[in-house]
Amino acid sequence: MARRRIAVLGSTGSIGRGVLDVVARLPEAFEVVSLAASTSAALLAEQAARFGARRVAVGADTRGDFGPGVRVLRGPAGLEELAGDPDADLVVNAVVGASGLRPTMAALRAGKLLALANKESLVMAGEIVTRTAREAGGEIVPIDSEHSAIFRSLAAARRGEVTSLVLTASGGALRDVPVERVGDVTVAEVLRHPTWSMGAKVTVDSATLVNKALEVIEARWLFDVPLDRIGIVMHRESVVHSLVRLSDGSFLAHLGEPDMRIPIQYALCYPEPGALDLGSWSPGESRQLSFEDVDPRRYPALGIVLRAAEAGGTAPAAAAAADEVAVEAFIAGRVRFADIARIIEETVSRTPDGPCGSVEDVLEADARAREIARTCAGGAHASRAGGGGSAATPTGAR
Repeated sequence: MARRRIAVLGSTGSIGRGVLDVVARLPEAFEVVSLAASTSAALLAEQAARFGARRVAVGADTRGDFGPGVRVLRGPAGLEELAGDPDADLVVNAVVGASGLRPTMAALRAGKLLALANKESLVMAGEIVTRTAREAGGEIVPIDSEHSAIFRSLAAARRGEVTSLVLTASGGALRDVPVERVGDVTVAEVLRHPTWSMGAKVTVDSATLVNKALEVIEARWLFDVPLDRIGIVMHRESVVHSLVRLSDGSFLAHLGEPDMRIPIQYALCYPEPGALDLGSWSPGESRQLSFEDVDPRRYPALGIVLRAAEAGGTAPAAAAAADEVAVEAFIAGRVRFADIARIIEETVSRTPDGPCGSVEDVLEADARAREIARTCAGGAHASRAGGGGSAATPTGAR
């Protein structure tokens, strides 16, 4: 493989750091041309110096000393400029949240190979994103472990042989907490994930299984599979990263250590194989690989977001926006864990639905939903301060 020039958006987050770890181990394969992070200027400056990045993008109000010879871009426009950078062969979008949508579009419009870890791009605007990739000659390679596993398994299946996809879920930190106590768990409990090391937002989403609902929507667009042919199963060991069901009733399973560097390396090197052996797990170490149905009483937010996915239009964007606001409020101690599901449900029901015709339509829905969700979160905070509030009503999930 010729040396690949890469731009890493979200380089100071957990995925971004994993990307740079792989790059550091394969210096002959990659050249980092640009990096981006909205905050964490000191770490970003350190990364730029270490990897020789010539351009960085930061938040509009972020200040840092990036040294001579480094061009500093600011705000969303700077992020988009890096995503379409003609000097980059591969763009990694590891930005968290809705702010990752415009960089995704910029990279695909420029015909880039896009290694995508930003869930919201496909959740909010999957039809627009995939159409843009087709029309402009861009290509998406997923970084999420589940979607990377499906991507690789589909390559082993014959055309017309695949009947459905199954995403595996660890169940997060609360999978064994008594259901009656789940609504009042602490932030520290929620962030104590049993198998994966991730950022705070996705770790909370793992505990609510909102992450899995978002992954269903991602899979629908990435692999052009209807929602009703994508399932979820609990798998505690996090060794089987996905299942692909074939027409004869058998399954293809992708197994491996729960290490995000494995799907990261695959995306960075695609379509060539990665040179690093990053797995220390072997089948003999696992006496048991368990699978079980998801309990909807424990994960009410899952069903809420899946219903938004089925509604279509801008409803998924509203659900994703509400989740961001609710998780931020929970981490800050302003709402209870049980309030996350309620805030999402109320926000989706109160946000006017509309067609997903353009990025502007999607971002308008996102802005409206955030305003409504903040109001809902504020009401939850007032109720909590007054000693009231009740757990969200469990909602069914597939």
